Amino acid sequence: MEYFGFDLIEAIKTVGYAGLFAIVFAETGLFLGFFLPGDSLIFVAGFLASQGFFHPVLLPVILFVAAVTGNMAGYEFGRRVGPKLFSREDSLLFRKDHVTKTKKFYDKYGGKTVMIARFVPIVRTFAPILAGVAEMKYMVFLAYNIAGAAIWAVGLTVLGYFLGTRIPDIDKYLLPIVLVIIVVSVLPGVIHLWRDRQEMKREQAEKGK
Repeated sequence: MEYFGFDLIEAIKTVGYAGLFAIVFAETGLFLGFFLPGDSLIFVAGFLASQGFFHPVLLPVILFVAAVTGNMAGYEFGRRVGPKLFSREDSLLFRKDHVTKTKKFYDKYGGKTVMIARFVPIVRTFAPILAGVAEMKYMVFLAYNIAGAAIWAVGLTVLGYFLGTRIPDIDKYLLPIVLVIIVVSVLPGVIHLWRDRQEMKREQAEKGK
């Protein structure tokens, strides 16, 4: 199964449990992990579990732990390093009030953001970091982190396993299924961006009156 130039199934078989843990950990908490195919990788790993390549119980447990600890690492990084990055005055990239605005946002929407971000590529990498920057209450963060990891990591793994055991020759349909997962994951971000641009146009139009 080709995924952007490489065989995703063979890649997953090659990296095994340790590789899957490292990839999910990186994508859910490290800056360098934003480009990794988390959704499709977890789903396909679940499918491979249905074919006997992975243990059907051990696999979701490993992915769940990776997702939780990855977010924890991202939060800790944001808590320790983030304020220094965001507090520089007259910066080309940041303004002093970025931390204040981010903190207010997470105070109001933090829990939901951490959980929902699991299903949005790129966003799930930076959400826990920003939660740390915003000094979101750790126990609240942890609760939503665990809930989001359970729904995302365990849910997609179980879905891949379930379909693999129920649909004959599902490997023939894996690519379309993965593409649907990618589209569904990206769509909320696209809609949000479109709404932001529409709101910006309305504000500019009102100012021009």
